[in-house]
Amino acid sequence: MGIFKSKIEKAIKGYSFDDVLLVPSYSDVKLEEIDVSTRIANGLTLKIPIISSPMDTVTGRDMVLSLGKLGGLGVVPRNIDVEAVISIVREAVEENIPVGVAVGPFDDERVEKAASSGASIIVIDTAHGHSKNVIDATRRYSRHGVPVMAGNIVTSEAAEALIHAGASSLRVGVGPGHACVTREVTGVGYPQLSAIAEVSDIASEHGVSVIADGGIEKPGDIVKAIATGADAVMLGYLLAGSDESPTQKIIVNGECYKPYRGMGSKTSLSRGSTRYGSFKSVPEGAEGLVKCTGPVKKTIEYLVGSLKQGMGYVGARTIEELKTKSRFIIVSGGTYREGGPRGLIEAKGSWEQLSSM
Repeated sequence: MGIFKSKIEKAIKGYSFDDVLLVPSYSDVKLEEIDVSTRIANGLTLKIPIISSPMDTVTGRDMVLSLGKLGGLGVVPRNIDVEAVISIVREAVEENIPVGVAVGPFDDERVEKAASSGASIIVIDTAHGHSKNVIDATRRYSRHGVPVMAGNIVTSEAAEALIHAGASSLRVGVGPGHACVTREVTGVGYPQLSAIAEVSDIASEHGVSVIADGGIEKPGDIVKAIATGADAVMLGYLLAGSDESPTQKIIVNGECYKPYRGMGSKTSLSRGSTRYGSFKSVPEGAEGLVKCTGPVKKTIEYLVGSLKQGMGYVGARTIEELKTKSRFIIVSGGTYREGGPRGLIEAKGSWEQLSSM
């Protein structure tokens, strides 16, 4: 077989969230017994496994403080002025709230200021983490005594390289985000669920945590991500419509929306985002509007409640048990057609309320 044909013939199969379902198992677990706390790095444990993405339409001061009070972690974007970042970090520290700071691979001064101000974790925010620049930066930044989250990556080789460079946690995902068009523009990517599994197999051997970043559209995807080895999920789209996201509400035809864009979009690149490299001529991010979703507390309560219910179905009391006790079944397209509501006429209000009108 020729080398080119073998690329296709020997290609492995990859899976995304909608390709599988978790199999229900025997359970004696009560929801009130379930503990969703998770370790992100040595000295950094979250009460809930949710991290806000370092996107300038998702995370700012309000998101950091609100999500932190709920038990999660907010990561300040790398295109925010360093003095504003330090102000957010200091306020979070004063309120005993964890806070992450996103940086590029050449932001040594920003890292030093963030570390000295009390940042809980440094997040190297790049689209391609399996690169010399990111590996070298991980090695340098880890000397500041603050945990380093490195990424984004999708392979075992990348995981090995960053772990050996000193990464405390690994951020997984190339191209699955709602506002990411990397796969369309470059033809490069990796199915997210398979990427999480591959990286987690290596990370678990070294006591390094895994953060699933991108592709999460539904609460059940969070359960699947953790069952596949992730210690937490990083969310952008699901938090962008929150009151606490750093954007203004826009009313269109009587409906409330908020702007949302990828950090590789034209607008973000023009505002100083270099997540996709300093010399990108073709944007790898999309931009648009998402519906307003109200206080982030409401969204988080729904997501965490769904996670706990999913854990109950597989008999897991902790995040670690969800990883070890769960098993998957590969599904067909028809499985999802039979799994959601159908044949119903949408109505505002419950049928009890409507019948009393």
